[in-house]
Amino acid sequence: MQILNHPQLIQKIRRLSIEILENNYNQKKLILAGINNNGYQFAELLKQELSRLSDIELQLTRIKINPAKPTSEDVAIELDKSEFKNKVVIIVDDVANTGRTIFFAFKPFMDLITKKIEVAVIIDRMHKSFPIKVDYYGLSLATTLKDNIVVDLSDENNFTVHLE
Repeated sequence: MQILNHPQLIQKIRRLSIEILENNYNQKKLILAGINNNGYQFAELLKQELSRLSDIELQLTRIKINPAKPTSEDVAIELDKSEFKNKVVIIVDDVANTGRTIFFAFKPFMDLITKKIEVAVIIDRMHKSFPIKVDYYGLSLATTLKDNIVVDLSDENNFTVHLE
């Protein structure tokens, strides 16, 4: 079942970008840290929209994590750790499900002094198992644990979100 179609998802990205700017209007730079592939693609879309709306400096990076086994290997960030000092970081993912992936995505930041860390997702599910607060979300859903949310950002002309 389709939850969001392309125009709706574009509208969500636009609204999220405005919220991010409203909460960070006094910052000179924001770092968008996308988790793996879908989170990174979503971060790229946010960066495009934020660039359109503001002249704030934006930097994009990827957080590499194994979502199925987050402790099996180190969580890595593609950007040098010195770049994060006293900066606002927004961790970006497609879906916040139990919160586990986002929880472990914080691990590399534990040794850094950032100004602030926020979380942005397209879909925020209501059954968190980890203490994660999502700051920006396109849609909040109360689903069963058996339901699966699929965010497809592969076709730039047909973004979709489905419940399976």
